[in-house]
Amino acid sequence: LWAEADRMSSLNVTDKNFPSERDVVKEEFNTSVLAPPYGRLFYAIDKDSFTTHPYRRPTIGSKEDLDAATLDNVKAFHKTFYRPDNAVLIVVGDFDAEQLDGWIDKYFARIAKPTGAVPRVTVKEPERTAEKRFDETGPNVPLPAVALTYLAPPISSPDADVLRVAQSILSSGESSRLYQSLVYTQQLAAEAFASASLRQDPGYFAFGAILASDKKVEDAERALLAELKKMQDAPVTKAELEKAINQLVADQLRERETNSGKAFAIGSAVVLMGDVSRVNTDMSRLQAVTAADIQRVMKKYFTDANRVVITYHAEAQKPA
Repeated sequence: LWAEADRMSSLNVTDKNFPSERDVVKEEFNTSVLAPPYGRLFYAIDKDSFTTHPYRRPTIGSKEDLDAATLDNVKAFHKTFYRPDNAVLIVVGDFDAEQLDGWIDKYFARIAKPTGAVPRVTVKEPERTAEKRFDETGPNVPLPAVALTYLAPPISSPDADVLRVAQSILSSGESSRLYQSLVYTQQLAAEAFASASLRQDPGYFAFGAILASDKKVEDAERALLAELKKMQDAPVTKAELEKAINQLVADQLRERETNSGKAFAIGSAVVLMGDVSRVNTDMSRLQAVTAADIQRVMKKYFTDANRVVITYHAEAQKPA
């Protein structure tokens, strides 16, 4: 508590240590984005999925952002956002509540609440009206890849739980639909994935494939679209639905066996959903998802006009 109060109330960044700290973040960018063969692909999925919302700038930023940042920028950011009325304190574990209250008063009460309002993102990502395509490249890409993204509702939406179950059916394990179709049966892909990137504001749902040797990107794209259409045209099976829900519920139960897992679940509910009580209904909402829900949601969001297609090649193989 003392350390977190100190972090909130003071900032020890100077002309001397700022460049070295910035270099640390640059190295994180090198390690997570530039070095992995497909790091630029997943960076591009964020960047290309939004036109207006700040989500189009991945959290780590870019080398250009970092080089342009000044010490004054850092100080202003800390002053603007590191403040008591912009924080949620979650304490989980075996503790004495009265003693805890005393410590919170001791360390946090001295931090003044700023007079200005906390800036909030009010920009809304516009609905997509037509398919868009992007060609991205990297220097060390052994096999091409393709990804499709569709704008998805915020995490607080009832449809968000349906999308989580759909993601599990599509890409969780070797029995999933994408693996069985693209990797095992058609042998078009070395790897296939689906990911529901659910956020406070509308996010996206991504499908993708890293191709097998000598396979074509357009064939993998067609195969991904075919799997989407299957889920739109016919309900998923009872076995698929039960397996997906059981996996998701089991993951939540395992997470909540730990104090940190409980804390993160509470934090997600209060910060992202705006309702701390949602933490107590997470599993029941998942268990209420039906095959009809999945078919409805697949038809609602996965339309031609709501699609972004991203192809990814080695730099030497970039299309003319």
